[in-house]
Amino acid sequence: MDLIADPLFYALAIPAVILTGASKVGLGGVGAFAVPLMALVIAPQQAAAIMLPILCLIDLMGLWVWWGKWDRVNMRILMCAAVVGIGFGALTFRYLDADSIRLMIGLIATIFAGRWFWQKWRRVERPAAGPNIAKGGFWGAMSGFTSFVSHAGSPPFSVYMLPQKLDKSLYQATSVGFFALVNYVKLLPYWWLGQFTEGNLGTAAVLLPVAVVGALIGKWLHHKIPERGFYEVVHAFLFAVGVKLIWDGVAGMVA
Repeated sequence: MDLIADPLFYALAIPAVILTGASKVGLGGVGAFAVPLMALVIAPQQAAAIMLPILCLIDLMGLWVWWGKWDRVNMRILMCAAVVGIGFGALTFRYLDADSIRLMIGLIATIFAGRWFWQKWRRVERPAAGPNIAKGGFWGAMSGFTSFVSHAGSPPFSVYMLPQKLDKSLYQATSVGFFALVNYVKLLPYWWLGQFTEGNLGTAAVLLPVAVVGALIGKWLHHKIPERGFYEVVHAFLFAVGVKLIWDGVAGMVA
């Protein structure tokens, strides 16, 4: 089995997978670093293929912790839309310009998170939004599509969910339930597209124990971070992910 042997890959992949594990169980929104970090040394498509089995395993841990605690109305809206986005991603995967997708998602993430911090600094308080079929349908489809391309579905999900100002546990449970369903739906088209090579699956198996450690860290941190601090952390990570995606997208387009 031809595993990845580059030490630089593991130097980037290990912290990325720890963040992913933490995101899945306790810190929603921070796991989108994984593919961008790994894509610094391998192709984004290969990074996505390595991460999907890892995500699916951690999803089981997240579901064990948060089963049935999600917002059912938002879950129905988002999941129906995400299936459409996943289908579109699967049909266009071979023709997609990954750098343009990175740039688009990065702009969405940084603008949204930057606006949140600007309003916080200006002490602008907006009333909490509620579930919305039109908005949830659009952002859910975007999340499904971008999740399929590079597991970067959290920025569109956050754009829709964060304005609702849900309790942090309700937000986390909805994030866990939504992305667990999304990731398991993605398994069949990834297999159909030939992404699960022996090398990719073997590398994923090597990184699985690291993901479990990250999940345990995330569960512990979730109960240590106060409600206000939780949303500050999520928005900060969202902004950082957006900047990274913009950088990668522009660099790839001008290369």
